[in-house]
Amino acid sequence: MKIKKESTTTAVRNKYTSQIKEQALERAAKDGIPKVAQDLGLAESMLYSWQSKRRQTGQPFEEQKLQQAELARLKRENARLEEEVSFLKKAAAYFAKMPK
Repeated sequence: MKIKKESTTTAVRNKYTSQIKEQALERAAKDGIPKVAQDLGLAESMLYSWQSKRRQTGQPFEEQKLQQAELARLKRENARLEEEVSFLKKAAAYFAKMPK
């Protein structure tokens, strides 16, 4: 009796730059999404997804990336400041309890 070995294949996920996305969408506006998807070897659903994201925000992908980076930076700064406030509150409570 032979034991079958199942092959484990992992799907490779490609990342595309914002410039490629914008150029693909510009071509899709002229030639249509199905033709551009076939020419570039992309799934039509990917182009439709990129198109809907751009439509929802009304901004090019490059601006979206910049805004996301700025938001992440502000969240990190906010967390750091919250830690400082917490530390200062504990220090203030400690020194308030000390006898004079």
